[in-house]
Amino acid sequence: MNAMTGSDTAGDDRAAWRPDDPIDESATAGACVDANGIVTRWSEGARRLLGYRSTEVVGRPAASLIAGEPPAETLRSLKTLPRWNGTATLLHRDGHHLAVNLLAHRREPGGEDEGEDEGEDQGGGEWLLVAPLARSASPLHDDTLVMWAFTRSPLTTALYDTGLRLRRANADMERVIGLPEAAMQGLRVSEIVVDPESDRTEQCMRRALETGEQQHLQQSLHLAGHESASVWTTLLTPVRDAEGTIRGVLLSAYDVTEEHLARGRLALLNEASIRIGSTLDLARTAQELADVAIPQLADFVTVDLLPAIEGGDDPRAGSPPSPVMLRRVAYQSVLEGCPEVVVERGTVAAYPDDSTAARCLTAGRPLIENVTASAMDRVASQTPDRAERMRHYGFHSVLAVPMRARGITLGVATFSRHRHPEPFEQDDLLLGEEITARAAVCIDNARRYSRERRTSLTLQSSLLPQRLPPQAAVDVASRYLPASTQAGVGGDWFDVIPLSGARVALVVGDVVGHGIQASAAMGRLRTAVRTLADVDLPPDELLTHLDDMVIHLSAEAESAADVVGDIGATCLYAVYDPVSRRCAMARAGHPVPALATPDGAVVFPDIPAGPPLGLGGLPFEVTEIELPEGSVLALYTDGLIEARGRDLDEGLDALRKVLARPAPSLESTCDTVLQTLLPDHPADDVALLMARTRALDAAHVATWDVPPDPSAVAETRKNATRQLAAWGLDEAAFVTELVVSELVTNAIRYGGAPIQLRLIRDRNLICEVSDGSNTTPHLRRARTFDEGGRGLLLVAQLTQGWGTRQTYTGKTIWAEQTLSPPSPPSTQTD
Repeated sequence: MNAMTGSDTAGDDRAAWRPDDPIDESATAGACVDANGIVTRWSEGARRLLGYRSTEVVGRPAASLIAGEPPAETLRSLKTLPRWNGTATLLHRDGHHLAVNLLAHRREPGGEDEGEDEGEDQGGGEWLLVAPLARSASPLHDDTLVMWAFTRSPLTTALYDTGLRLRRANADMERVIGLPEAAMQGLRVSEIVVDPESDRTEQCMRRALETGEQQHLQQSLHLAGHESASVWTTLLTPVRDAEGTIRGVLLSAYDVTEEHLARGRLALLNEASIRIGSTLDLARTAQELADVAIPQLADFVTVDLLPAIEGGDDPRAGSPPSPVMLRRVAYQSVLEGCPEVVVERGTVAAYPDDSTAARCLTAGRPLIENVTASAMDRVASQTPDRAERMRHYGFHSVLAVPMRARGITLGVATFSRHRHPEPFEQDDLLLGEEITARAAVCIDNARRYSRERRTSLTLQSSLLPQRLPPQAAVDVASRYLPASTQAGVGGDWFDVIPLSGARVALVVGDVVGHGIQASAAMGRLRTAVRTLADVDLPPDELLTHLDDMVIHLSAEAESAADVVGDIGATCLYAVYDPVSRRCAMARAGHPVPALATPDGAVVFPDIPAGPPLGLGGLPFEVTEIELPEGSVLALYTDGLIEARGRDLDEGLDALRKVLARPAPSLESTCDTVLQTLLPDHPADDVALLMARTRALDAAHVATWDVPPDPSAVAETRKNATRQLAAWGLDEAAFVTELVVSELVTNAIRYGGAPIQLRLIRDRNLICEVSDGSNTTPHLRRARTFDEGGRGLLLVAQLTQGWGTRQTYTGKTIWAEQTLSPPSPPSTQTD
């Protein structure tokens, strides 16, 4: 306590500034009186003034030191004001009366105002009483000192001597402090303004006296008589006489509160431009708006949107219907846990027509409303729970700003104050508009993106296989994960395509880019792959045709005004034959598949990478490997293994470890792969296709070499009939004999050696005839008197399907029949 000097402050560091300290602490009489009027402290200056020692006064009523009864007006002032000054008549120890200029400060426990109502006795506080003693004769005439100092100070100015005691104050200083010069003369800064910043000021004044250099500091002060804190820039200039001797310190201060607030608003706008809109997530963007406004602009912020917004739809034009329905999306508070909240996130609440939010949306402009008693009564009559929270936390000012972007009203942001003592003003309204406008644009971007993403996901889902058909060659399981909302929907796809001869094609691909264009391009490529697979092209030839198609798509994209950039893609195409257990694979810039064999080994086959689709003019190579029955082939897109913070080798190693572990099913293996490699939402689309191979052994396949002689047709037909009888397929014998006769006859008549007949029994019955000719047969309509031309027509009519595929030594013509499920055993008895 600055005023406590002498024996009561012997341990104070400031009293022991230095041995030759020119500051006389005892030049001020100081005392403390508690809320009950008892003297609790007594300074050396007080002893010099009234003659009482500390032990004679501390613990006694302060009234015993006053001559006569204090005026009633003085008593009322002491009860209601934080500071009092005036003349008091005191009793000296020897009995004479002494008139003293007295300055009294109220100090609350802990040094802070605890918010009791005005006019009530604030128990627990104390009064600090200070009075200057008679000054000794100054070696320098005051008028001369004032002339030197005040001619240099155009601002709020006060002159202090080398004892740091005020000698003169100009009119602006009196206005700012709220005291006349006479009440401040002889007192130090810490005795005139009771604030922690006073100590900083005195330290700088000491430094100015010691160094002779001007000191500069910026302070935030809550001065008595002022409603709010103010920011000041203060210059402390040593005052020298003609010989250069320092005679005092000139304090010059100017109010920079407005500039400080303006800089704070600019800083908040800059922070808002950085923090708001960091993602394309609507709810997160709204929360960023609420977060950035706390605590500088408001104490409590809510963001409410029209319900249609979160679905990505445009709200209807005009004012919202009554009552206004809003969905709470975000909120934030200076209080931990946001206890002011009435409406939780995700809840749709009704707002009456005369509520601040509803009037703001109807008017289409921001509103400031001070929470008066009548306004509180109106809220209580409509939404009592809100009124109860507002009363409890002391809401006194509300700012509502409509959220509009591109001509669409999205919702409203509401800023409230209950800790800030100042109500919202015009500058706050402009600041709220600025940050809300930025958030509105970002929210509208997120809304539009959500709508496009939903469209892309719907399109992509319709283009991907809804379910994978059962195959005799493989058991399959698959997964597809769309990218995070930040990245957007991509063009990853997979497919399982049944081929002739019980074979199956496994496909996985990835279109470069994201969005609807990528999904549409993916759909066109998937359709093209299915079309080319029906022709039974080898993997390398299929990728060559697909490469040409991507080049054509890119050319179309360049000529389209709404599409930017080339179209590129990668693809892996594999064909597995369960009879030979051989798998032919080719890839176009796509990640290599993983192969897990039944013995627990996991390898990545050495398949030439090939160029990505769309480059053109470069070849693709086929790799053919034999797979043990029960092998698992894992095909995937790069989003599975190329996660942020992990290099490619780490991703492949993690995949290898998962596939090496035993699993009850392919479905569980898929889940484990995704959980291990992608614990969080993927940054890129992910397609995963896993296939466990089967094998068709001799019990399901029968093969005969056929001599190129027409007489061999009958024997071949008999061999096929006997094999069907062995398989228990006598009901298929009639059609099979016709098919075998036609296909073998055509091979002998129009093809070339070697000729071979093969019957395959899986879910269907497949008849294949191979020969050494590359000539492809075609259906034709036979004329009335033609002797031939009706055989393939009969085959097409009697079978489920037929076709031709080229081989390295010729061609194979095949026909497939659907087998009827076996009839259940009869339960009839004689």
